[in-house]
Amino acid sequence: MNEIVASSWPDLMEHLFLDSWDASIMRHRSPYAFRGLSDENYVLSTRLMRLGGDFANLEKHLLRNFRKYALSDVEHGGSFWKWLAVAQHHGLPTRLLDWTFSPLVALHFATSNLNRFDVNGAIWCVNFIEVNKRLPRQLRASLEEEGSLVPTAEMLDRVVKSLSELESISAENFVVFFDPPSIDARIINQYALFSTMPHAGSSLSDWLKADAGLSWKIVVPAPLKWEIRDKLDKANITERILFPGLDGLASWLARYYTPRSAAGLPANSIKV
Repeated sequence: MNEIVASSWPDLMEHLFLDSWDASIMRHRSPYAFRGLSDENYVLSTRLMRLGGDFANLEKHLLRNFRKYALSDVEHGGSFWKWLAVAQHHGLPTRLLDWTFSPLVALHFATSNLNRFDVNGAIWCVNFIEVNKRLPRQLRASLEEEGSLVPTAEMLDRVVKSLSELESISAENFVVFFDPPSIDARIINQYALFSTMPHAGSSLSDWLKADAGLSWKIVVPAPLKWEIRDKLDKANITERILFPGLDGLASWLARYYTPRSAAGLPANSIKV
């Protein structure tokens, strides 16, 4: 996996939009999915992995009970993948990992935690077009039939209807990026997509490192975070937009009005 360290805001923008020109349609269309992390040393671990213990065997119990108790809040029926996306979206530990099509949204998540302004952040960039070429034949055929860049939950459900089917579809390990259903404004505004692997214990970081051409990491130096944060706020890439509602509004205001000294930087308050 390649790794570069951004030296400035212009340099960072140049790298975030690298390879976005698509000559076949004469438009800028990035082939990358992005994930922003507040600490460059964080790995691509799922919430399920972070449970610890025998997390792989706990997965089915978590999902079964989520569906059982969520029926009053979620419409009945729907594909397994829709249920899995809803569970992930609401914080259940699953094997899914959150990504975004937007490099600026990823940059928000790398710089939204003021308590981590003393460490370098990172943006993982994964070429999902190239990842798709390593999918099992059935999944590739589904994508080609639809002419889609990534499958939706409904498209996945036509080929694999459960995690056990996903595990048995191929002897080789692989990664699936898919579009979640538009559950609410949050998932829409974040331009979100999910990734998953056929085995709950598989490490996406390790899988990507085995093929250097699939991904790279942009290191966001700690001294650059405050400038990035202020410019994202000016561009309206904030909690108020990405987490619509009073909770997002309160989070944005609390961060926006936090003095620089609280993040270990020279004291100087900001005003609107």
